[in-house]
Amino acid sequence: MKPKILVTAAAGKTGDKIVTQLLRENFPVRAMVRQIDRRSKALAKMGAEIVVGEMQSIPDMRIAMNGCQRAYWCTPLEENPMHKMAVFAIAAAEAKIEHIVHISQWLSAPEHPAFATSSMWLMDQLLDWVPGATLTINNTGWFADNYSLVMLPMAQLGMMPMPLGEGQNAPPSNEDIAAVSVGALINPDDHAGKTYRPTGPTLLTPQEIADAFGKSLGRSVKYDNASERMFLKAMKAQERPELAQSQLRYYLKDYQAGAFAHGAPTNAVLNVTGREPEDFQTIADRYVKAMPEARITLPNRIRAINFVRKMMMAKPMDPAAFEKEQKLPSVRTAQFAMENSAWLQTHRPSGAFDSGKIKSLHASTRR
Repeated sequence: MKPKILVTAAAGKTGDKIVTQLLRENFPVRAMVRQIDRRSKALAKMGAEIVVGEMQSIPDMRIAMNGCQRAYWCTPLEENPMHKMAVFAIAAAEAKIEHIVHISQWLSAPEHPAFATSSMWLMDQLLDWVPGATLTINNTGWFADNYSLVMLPMAQLGMMPMPLGEGQNAPPSNEDIAAVSVGALINPDDHAGKTYRPTGPTLLTPQEIADAFGKSLGRSVKYDNASERMFLKAMKAQERPELAQSQLRYYLKDYQAGAFAHGAPTNAVLNVTGREPEDFQTIADRYVKAMPEARITLPNRIRAINFVRKMMMAKPMDPAAFEKEQKLPSVRTAQFAMENSAWLQTHRPSGAFDSGKIKSLHASTRR
């Protein structure tokens, strides 16, 4: 009988893909979600066992973990990530989980100025301490999915406004990110103790990414290197959570500095799944086909124009004031990835994190 696998954040953009792919491989899946809605009902219809609970609740996590042998941990970009991870780790130890897959970050480092990223580094270390459990880290960078956030202006106005500078990226699809995690969950003996960084097959400039969407849309799309202030105004207009706004601005600086181009592309998807990663044109085609705002219609054009007006009138948040008010942990000697010699040393360009060993603080004392 195949082991049962717990998938946290199962209704998310990669979690649902992991559930789908595991079910396709005939593994029993328990999907942890916050509520019963359209997404969770779709997972149940496919055959997943649904459990409703909160990540910060140890009773809920114990129920979710009970009877599972393997688990996938995904931390949403929201408050109290370390508390939620501690709850997960304790429940995993109690349930005698044999293998954990953690979706972390390519930027993961203790010195990074983003609270969310330094927290990811702590999770990388602490999850390797769960008694009896082995660990695989999925060290993903900038998702291809992120570009779809500006589908409305791309489709309706022919503009891709994002503050990316001239940074490059080899964007991985949600499906390929999930496939690497699934490979490690299905075959932990082959992947325990390893870190993978899935990427797409080719480094692309922002304009090349805009061109791919333009081809899918059947129109010209021009990359607009927006300012951080305009990014924050757009996030405010979209009513994004303030924590997400404050943290995402750091990653734009990393993107501009070439952190996501560093070490890319990798062979992680090929090494784990046995197939090549999806090219970006295939990914763009899928988003254009699936997203209603990609349809070039008069109502959508009006929506796009109205959003631009709303964005121009929006007062951007003050990220520094927000972080001070929230008393988010900070590092006195904070460094972005490409400024950090320790990060650069462990994230070498040649085949970076295809299958590198987890660099744990306690490697010499590993069980």
